[in-house]
Amino acid sequence: MFDVGWTELLLIGVVALIVIGPKDLPMMFHTLGRITARARGMAREFSSAMEDAAKASGLQEATRDLRDLQKMTSPRAMGLDALGRAADKFEKWDPLQPVRDAASAVPDPAAPPPAAPVPATPA
Repeated sequence: MFDVGWTELLLIGVVALIVIGPKDLPMMFHTLGRITARARGMAREFSSAMEDAAKASGLQEATRDLRDLQKMTSPRAMGLDALGRAADKFEKWDPLQPVRDAASAVPDPAAPPPAAPVPATPA
């Protein structure tokens, strides 16, 4: 957090020992520890209060709705990926090349299945 190494801590400790003195140093560390604990407790309380406020305001529901909307408008859900593949096949199609054998043709996996032929009724 503060990027203080061991040598800096040792230097601070020696200066504190000289300035404060060996008698009052333990009391000062005890007081510093209590202040630090209070500050951490207040930060934890503030963080939980903000999370509760976010839950109460419906922020999580809004983000969930936004994710659902993104899923619904994805290119795959809208069928645009199949349209893109069809457009690529059309652009690569060369009418002057002979037609391939129908048995070797690979159907589009996103295409709907072909409709069953309607039997002809005798007249």
